[in-house]
Amino acid sequence: MDNWEGEGMLEPIAIIGMAGRFPGAKNVDEFWLNLCDGVESISSFSDEELRTVAVEESWLNDSNYVKAGFVLDDIEMFDAAFFGMLAKEAEITDPQHRLFLECAWEALENAGYDPERYAGLAGVYAGANLSTYLLNNIISNRDLFGSLGYLPLGIGNNQDFLATRISYKLNLKGPSINVNTACSTSLVAVHSACRGLLSYECDMALAGGVSIQVPQKQGYFYQKSGIFSTDAHTRAFDAKAGGTTFGNGVGIVVLKRLEDALADGDRIYAVIKGSAINNDGSAKVSYTAPSVSGQAKVIAQAQAIARFAPETITYIETHGTGTSLGDPIEIRALQEVFESQTKQKGFCAIGSVKTNVSHLNTAAGITGLIKTVLALKHQKIPASLHFEKPNPEIDFANSPFYVNTTLREWKTDGMPRRAGVSSFGIGGTNAHVVLEEFPNLKVAENKGRKYQLLILSAKTSSALETATANLAAHLKQHPDLNLADVAYTLQVGRKVFDYRRMLVCQNIDDAVQMLTLESEGKENTKILIPDISHSHHEDSGNRPVVFMFSGQGVQYANMARELYQTESTFTCAIDDCCKLLIPHLGIDLRTVLYPSEVGEEEAAQQLKQTYITQPVLFIIEYALAQLWMSWGVLPEAAIGHSIGEYVAATLAGVFSLEDALILVATRGRLMQQLPAGAMLAVPLSEQEIELSEELSLAVINAPSLCVVSGSIKAVDELQNRLMELGLDCRRLHTSHAFHSDMMEPIIGPFITEVRKVKLKAPQIPFISNVTGTWITEMEATDPNYWGKHLRQTVRFGDGIAELLKEPKRILLEVGPGRTLSTFARDCLEENTQTIVLSSLRHPKDSQSDIAFLLNALGRLWLAGVSVNWPEFYRHERRDRIPLPTYPFERKRYWIEPSNPAVHDNKFTEVDRTIEEENVGDREIEEIMAQQIEIIFQQLDLLKMYG
Repeated sequence: MDNWEGEGMLEPIAIIGMAGRFPGAKNVDEFWLNLCDGVESISSFSDEELRTVAVEESWLNDSNYVKAGFVLDDIEMFDAAFFGMLAKEAEITDPQHRLFLECAWEALENAGYDPERYAGLAGVYAGANLSTYLLNNIISNRDLFGSLGYLPLGIGNNQDFLATRISYKLNLKGPSINVNTACSTSLVAVHSACRGLLSYECDMALAGGVSIQVPQKQGYFYQKSGIFSTDAHTRAFDAKAGGTTFGNGVGIVVLKRLEDALADGDRIYAVIKGSAINNDGSAKVSYTAPSVSGQAKVIAQAQAIARFAPETITYIETHGTGTSLGDPIEIRALQEVFESQTKQKGFCAIGSVKTNVSHLNTAAGITGLIKTVLALKHQKIPASLHFEKPNPEIDFANSPFYVNTTLREWKTDGMPRRAGVSSFGIGGTNAHVVLEEFPNLKVAENKGRKYQLLILSAKTSSALETATANLAAHLKQHPDLNLADVAYTLQVGRKVFDYRRMLVCQNIDDAVQMLTLESEGKENTKILIPDISHSHHEDSGNRPVVFMFSGQGVQYANMARELYQTESTFTCAIDDCCKLLIPHLGIDLRTVLYPSEVGEEEAAQQLKQTYITQPVLFIIEYALAQLWMSWGVLPEAAIGHSIGEYVAATLAGVFSLEDALILVATRGRLMQQLPAGAMLAVPLSEQEIELSEELSLAVINAPSLCVVSGSIKAVDELQNRLMELGLDCRRLHTSHAFHSDMMEPIIGPFITEVRKVKLKAPQIPFISNVTGTWITEMEATDPNYWGKHLRQTVRFGDGIAELLKEPKRILLEVGPGRTLSTFARDCLEENTQTIVLSSLRHPKDSQSDIAFLLNALGRLWLAGVSVNWPEFYRHERRDRIPLPTYPFERKRYWIEPSNPAVHDNKFTEVDRTIEEENVGDREIEEIMAQQIEIIFQQLDLLKMYG
């Protein structure tokens, strides 16, 4: 690509997203297929169809009345609920506004952006045609004006409100500008958007146009030498060219400065290297006539801005209306520009999309642009239809141009593919855009994590099912997609709605299979079960999360090894902690955590030694907490189990990390020096347990689950006695009798060590094991508290009961296995809203650490937790890619034209809540009333004089 900065050129503008609906095509992909197949999307109308729209019988018998047109399907359909519109508001809104709104959303999703989360300024540059829906359908229902007032009807149909409606509905805060230059409207909108980007008025822009005339199924009168074709076919540049006809369509592109698009990993369809607009002035035959000079100057200016020599441009998408006057003028203007710098002949193909879909009026320019962008992307030039013999006023043989009459490969001699797009408006406003292909070069592909988390959401359960099926079909059709980029686009490029689904998969085939099972309603038996959740808290987006830090006994060799190998945040935290502990332990704990194969047995034995176990658990839990928080999962509160409370206190700021590590190492070392002891899990409540003097109640994990601690002999005797009673007791894998009288000798020395560190008030609330309720500032900063904590009963069950007073909390176990999660679930009541999740697999689970953690992250997202996806990908370079857009659930919103002779009461009860807060603005309403009254008068005059 050119070095635009070094050459003093304007910065190129990247086209990163597109959407549209055209005659015969409900989206851009179908449009391209039609172009490649040489389809002309024309519709012929029967007399009966025309009678239904009140076409006069005499017209039907007139040989000059052409019974054909170019229809846009389903213009009466709209997903009002998606955009928060009342049914009546949707009914009185021009379908131009409605379809443009849907396409704006689709274009942003195609670009991979959620407008709510886009941090920059996004502008809207758009234009629409005069509202014939207002003129034909609404005005004939005069009772609407009495029931609604003029303001909502005006806002719903006036061209002035097209761009600002998009900005309002999508929360876009850049420039919002309506453009109206007749046929060149939408290409002028693109040029204006480029200028807005280049002047930094916005960082991203939507640009396009829409034209929908109702009723669609009506013919027109052919007049000799007029713009309208004899048979509705557009024969651009052909000897038989007799004009064009007007059809219906909408198109939008999403634009960004190229440098920003590259930095943000956007998919770039093509690059705008130059654009220009001008006006013919008065030096032409008439106001409506085209001008060679005006067209030539705008084309030359755009090429000059792009710094392109004409001979490097090998395709021009012309205005190409197929009129005997306009076609030769357009070619003469092109010749004037090209032949001023090159004598080459027949090297530049030309075509006109109007031969496929007719003249789409205010959407004509954007339609030609989208066609050309698609041609650059696919490196193919579609045929321009109906060309057999050149217009006698055009000498193609002695020009740089030829009409491309067949689908052909777009070959070049090593130069980048370059094209121009023209659009000229009645009244003389001309626009030309110069494009260049952009090679989305595949660098050494970074596949990212071993597993990927795919998320989908929708406003309804049925839309979610459709979205699931659409994604499955897309991935099946594109098996070469990078799954990590698919996941990334779904995470950062889609707005999150209430109905949600997530799945974790390893490759595209895996994803297709799981999505297909989901869309077919079958049970998924893969590693991780996709889920669906309906959250009522999308407005806050943050359901409170509580971190639960595990205690001793849950450790195992190689815990979280995959995370250490792949997650940089986790790895750095482990490394930092282990390095800080080397002077205090005389060992690098990484050799214990992640030993070589030959050292695994020795490491397993070391993990049973409490002076190793306690710091190892602290390190794993602290690193895991850092990872969760880097992903945006921030604890509203915390609870620890024995040694786990030190992690909670460190996150809360009571200890510095270094002080916490020293204290944990000291605690473990002092305990290691004590005589061996034993601990026994007993399925009894605190009140039911009878203990001898040699035994202590060490832990209360749940209402009927406690742990007894003491000498090995005393624990053996208790175990035998309880088993004789038929109670299932379990011996814990511990080396000492923690939280028993056997800890008494080290309490004093440990308190002395705690006094050496600075204790601060907690910044995050956490539950005290000693009291079973929220720790106070006095307790947290008292060295004696930490001495008691070492000896006294761990009241974990009481702490969980305290946390469950807020039923919407999510309890997330941050540590190895699922021990605390099991305890917490034992405390839950039926029909609780509380969700309990684990972060790391149990040692007996065979699945991947990464898959397990991503499953937990996905379930947090299902529950309404906001994830910081950019931080999730901090250490990866990911790209946005085009994926299926939102499956709108469209319903019919339509006001039928009323017979003026028959008073229609159907709409007299229309909901007056529409824009109720604005109807009070009498000044605006009076202006609207005046405008509409003028339209009434004009219509009456038309009826009088035919």
